[in-house]
Amino acid sequence: MNARQQALRAITSVQQGQSLSAALPDLLAPLPKRDRGLCQELSYGSLRYYHRYEWLSQQLLKKPFKHKDSDLQAVLALGLYQLFEMRIPDHAAVSNTVALVNGLKKSWAKGVINAVLRNALRQRDEWRGKIADEEAAQHSLPRWLLNFLEGNWPDQWTGIAEASLAKPPMTLRISGGARDQYRQRLSALDIECHAPERADWALTITPPVDTDVLPGFAKGEASVQDAAAQWAAPLLNPQAGERVLDACAAPGGKTGHMLEWASALDLVALDLEPKRLARVEQNLTRLGRSAELLSADLRDTARWWNGQAFDRILLDAPCSASGVIRRHPDIKLLRQPEDINALVELQAQCLDAAWSTLKEGGTLLYATCSLFKAENQHQVREFLERHSDAALDAFSETALPGIDTGYGQQFFPGGPFNGDGFFYARLRKRP
Repeated sequence: MNARQQALRAITSVQQGQSLSAALPDLLAPLPKRDRGLCQELSYGSLRYYHRYEWLSQQLLKKPFKHKDSDLQAVLALGLYQLFEMRIPDHAAVSNTVALVNGLKKSWAKGVINAVLRNALRQRDEWRGKIADEEAAQHSLPRWLLNFLEGNWPDQWTGIAEASLAKPPMTLRISGGARDQYRQRLSALDIECHAPERADWALTITPPVDTDVLPGFAKGEASVQDAAAQWAAPLLNPQAGERVLDACAAPGGKTGHMLEWASALDLVALDLEPKRLARVEQNLTRLGRSAELLSADLRDTARWWNGQAFDRILLDAPCSASGVIRRHPDIKLLRQPEDINALVELQAQCLDAAWSTLKEGGTLLYATCSLFKAENQHQVREFLERHSDAALDAFSETALPGIDTGYGQQFFPGGPFNGDGFFYARLRKRP
């Protein structure tokens, strides 16, 4: 097996409904270490540009592939990504991509794949121009998602789409407020970094590096966490000794940040999936922190809640993840328009359940990594209509990098801040 074969398996796994983060680790493991970077680049890059080169292949094919031959579309996505976006020699990109068909037992398709790639290569500059004239292809988004962005943010959707196609930064959260000192340690190792705007705890590494080379990483002195996600702890602002619930806690980045933020927290980290909760435990162990870990459905309070109310709750709710597409490009294939209404209903149920466990006078921070108003400000507005004991606690933090929606702050991906797309709303429970 080689990097291209494993990347093809990763893409076909996503086509079949598996997330890339779930599929890729097992596919990388058997590869020599020197080939893993290429496999990862091919997997993420081909999915990032999947819809662009799906459109291009449709222009070049005499007739579209049948559904049972979607693996051939994955082959073309790999090949066209190499020809248009990478510096791999053209002859190597074409020959190695055609060779992938051998493993699919579809020898009839070798000529088709070869012809499409060579035709694209011969007219590469012309095709670049045609792609620029086709919105969905230019931004490499499914048409429904592009329409959602345009409808939700008519003045911002172009910038959102461009940022969603970019490679995400590697951003660190530095523990203990020692950002300047840590920056000096990175500089001594010739690791380039900068402090993003409006993120007092963050350093962005350019280009990304393996965490093994980061000083003190194994001891919890730094954690990989997007700059927008780093706002959760300060906005919730837990105080020493308080009882705190981190609902939907995995993978535990925000859990760890809250435990760093305030001492002696009585923190419960809840997540539906035991496997994901194990990641929370691993992250907390590295940080030298601890919490009560519970695997349960947040909505089933009778199963997991002991009746002792929480002072503060972070609800990082299940969502469309439309704000983190640049980090998880498989979302563009996995998410469907009909999912949104189901997610909105799930979020409302999670909000109601979490609210029932909050003390009078307590604070709940509602968060999503979504860009859709139905999941964000509309969700909060409807929650306030359902709960007369709830009040919106407007953010007084002047450095927030988002925009005020009237029911919370919306962060867009990219820009000088260069965080992911996020939404935060802070709610108080009236005494």
